[in-house]
Amino acid sequence: MEFFDSHAHYNDEKFELDRNEILQKIYEEKITKITCAGYDIKSSELAIKLSNEYDFMYATVGISPNDIDKIEVDAVQMIQKLAQNDKVVAIGEIGLDFYWNKENKSKQKEFFIRQIELANQLDLPIVIHCRDAVMATLDILKNKINAKKRGIFHCCMLNKELIKEAVKLGFYISFSGNITFKSAKPEASINEVPLDKILIETDSPYLTPEPFRGIRNDSRKVKLVAQKIAEIKAMDLEEIAKITYENAKKIYHIG
Repeated sequence: MEFFDSHAHYNDEKFELDRNEILQKIYEEKITKITCAGYDIKSSELAIKLSNEYDFMYATVGISPNDIDKIEVDAVQMIQKLAQNDKVVAIGEIGLDFYWNKENKSKQKEFFIRQIELANQLDLPIVIHCRDAVMATLDILKNKINAKKRGIFHCCMLNKELIKEAVKLGFYISFSGNITFKSAKPEASINEVPLDKILIETDSPYLTPEPFRGIRNDSRKVKLVAQKIAEIKAMDLEEIAKITYENAKKIYHIG
């Protein structure tokens, strides 16, 4: 039984001291594919570097809504250059975050659209970060620009209406450790996702699932996310592992 962690951040400084050791342990525990997500220029460069060092790792490159105020004017052009690398499988993470950033909503929308345009130009899917911006995100995807290769709502909010509309648009829905939290009520959201559109992720080093909250997350704990989905959908863990593995390969166009 193998697992695909569809979104993690081994380009985060929290892995600086023991990154190689952790990645070796992860692979030995049958997490045999990982996507390392960029969120600004530096993290995108490191995601590519790591993906070229580890055969089982892939990269996404992009500017997240939480980082657009820190970047240079030609950042999208720089992302375009980085995306030429063979291990880059998507543009992301990109999107809208009106929880942490309420003052630059127009700029967020502009950069989201520009990076979708880039993904369309490069025939790549997108990886979407959406927080407290459901209507604005859906408005862009429905009415402003068509993401040709679709993509993933990463660490998807437990919002049934968002999921329903995202699936209608052809997007994949990725769940992370927050579905295991004691305060979560994930059943309706998870059951809204058809099996051919569901993914699992850790968002490491963040969102550590129960019962390990409070410590650094890593891809070995993606099994706990898969287990929770299996319980809710009344399926075997092995079935969920296989389905999500194949789904991630499909949306990321990994042979």
